[in-house]
Amino acid sequence: MDILVVALFSYISGSIPFGLILTKIFSNLDIRKIGSGNIGATNVLRSGNKILASLTLTLDMFKGYIPVLITINYYPELIQLSCIMSFLGHLFPIWIKFKGGKGVATYLGILFCINFNLGIVFIISWLIIFFVSRYSSLGSILSSLIIPIFIFFNSNYEIEHFFIIMFVLILYTHKENVKRLINKEESKTKIY
Repeated sequence: MDILVVALFSYISGSIPFGLILTKIFSNLDIRKIGSGNIGATNVLRSGNKILASLTLTLDMFKGYIPVLITINYYPELIQLSCIMSFLGHLFPIWIKFKGGKGVATYLGILFCINFNLGIVFIISWLIIFFVSRYSSLGSILSSLIIPIFIFFNSNYEIEHFFIIMFVLILYTHKENVKRLINKEESKTKIY
């Protein structure tokens, strides 16, 4: 029963499409018809509203952070299940026909909840990669790869296999970006 409770709560929390909700309420736009059609913060930024993009990023992080935090406190043996289900909730939200975002902000929230240092490692690596390349997608992909590598070399962690799975999922959600990066067709993110 505990497994079902954790899985459902984590999935439902992760599946709240904040980018879609915020742009509909405050801009009267359907974010799925702008830019990449993605419901995440990067695409909300393409709508031209930095405040909504920042808010989307924050709320998407919290929908990974909160269910995992609750699981840590009440069902610590089910942490990985909670992480995966909140992440999958963002990727495949039931509310919008299972067409969600790429999961990077939700993953970042999960990292901060599991260990603050992991979140910092992700952010620093993302910022370095982004400012060198100007590709948000490349920063997300490589930073999600850096996490299991960092864990592998840090003897305090024993769950690097879980983070390899998370990397594979993030790589999968960015498969179109990878094709565009290879073909040199990926759009660089502008900093206003």
